[in-house]
Amino acid sequence: MNLFKSLYIHQRFFTYLSVIVATFIVSYWIEVLYSVAWLLVTIVSVLFFIDLLILFRFKNGITARRLLPQKFSNSDDNPVPITIKNNYPFEVFLKVIDELPAQFQKRDFNYETAMKSIVNHNFEYEVRPVERGEYHFGSLNIFVSSALHIVSKRYRFDTSQMVKVYPSYIQMRKYEFLAMSNRLTEFGLKKIRRIGHTLEFEQIKNYIMGDDVRTINWKATAKRAQLMVNQYQDEKSQPIYSIIDTGRVMKMPFEELKLLDYAINSTLAFSNIALIKNDKAGMLTFSKKVDTIVAASNKRTHINTINEALYNIDTQFTDSDYSLLYATIKRKIKHRSLLILYTNFEHISALRRQLPFLKAIANQHLLVTVFFENTELDELINENAEDLQSIYHKTIAEKFAFEKRLMVKELENRGIHAILTKPKNLTVNVINKYLEFKAKGFI
Repeated sequence: MNLFKSLYIHQRFFTYLSVIVATFIVSYWIEVLYSVAWLLVTIVSVLFFIDLLILFRFKNGITARRLLPQKFSNSDDNPVPITIKNNYPFEVFLKVIDELPAQFQKRDFNYETAMKSIVNHNFEYEVRPVERGEYHFGSLNIFVSSALHIVSKRYRFDTSQMVKVYPSYIQMRKYEFLAMSNRLTEFGLKKIRRIGHTLEFEQIKNYIMGDDVRTINWKATAKRAQLMVNQYQDEKSQPIYSIIDTGRVMKMPFEELKLLDYAINSTLAFSNIALIKNDKAGMLTFSKKVDTIVAASNKRTHINTINEALYNIDTQFTDSDYSLLYATIKRKIKHRSLLILYTNFEHISALRRQLPFLKAIANQHLLVTVFFENTELDELINENAEDLQSIYHKTIAEKFAFEKRLMVKELENRGIHAILTKPKNLTVNVINKYLEFKAKGFI
């Protein structure tokens, strides 16, 4: 029974059978071909059993492993390494078919190679998940053929493996590396000129050529009989919260990724940068109710808490309650904080309904409202209108784009900072705004 489960016959075998059948048919008119047909039957049968024998006489002719990581990074290319060893004493030909998770909707995975006897072969392929959650891999199937290519033996490995897809930790590490090496400008982040200095005193030190003369401490200078200056440092341990709207407006997908997942990836990377800068990072999610609150902390391990909280977030099908958000912030966030609100407004009327609550939050905290450009409209806006219908579509698209810019002005007129961004540029623009506020001493 096991033999039949793992036995597969090549197309070449059926080609041989077709030739034999054709020879038998023609031999009805040409009698001499009857003997040729039986000779072909004998040769093909012998080859079939030889191929069967040399492949199935070895129980573990092939060993293989799929080396899955503990977790995948959402919206990034994640490698899946596979290692194969040929234990046959002769060269074999392999066809590898991996059963990928249903979320990828990919049913044509196929990798073919030839392997010399008693050697290892390593290769990897990449998968790009666009949803968080559990991804279940099926069997790793390897079909082995000899040089005869008549039959194949199937080996199955690593059945039923599961990997969790987390928010983009690859993106987080990329920005972390750039921040630690002071190379953020290489990734499109602006270098912002510091205006003045913050008021957090660090120490008194000897004056060195180039120090700001406005920081000279005249009392210390008189006591030491040499110029002494006050040294200041960036204010630290400032509370910074990422607030994510999980209402229906965040379900809109761009480049296969929902706005919610763009916001989640940005929150993880931005929170990590804030912790590197010694500020306190926290987060909050809301829609009809407040689902998750992670209090701000500056512990380096706090990023793991934020990551676990972000993993379980999903969008709702309801409109978000900004009055509840205001009440929660007033009750839970006592100290003045930087609040990054990830949401989306498609119409200015929707924004105006929430303006009283946003204004009330901005009176107590430094609020930045982040919403998204509809990049799907860019093609309509940039194309040449050649008929009445094209003119109509182009006009409507430009109206929507203009309303987005109008929303930014509306927020700024009310003293609320705003970021209007393409989804793919979200993280860069949020970190830019944070560094700008740090440079200007707003936080």
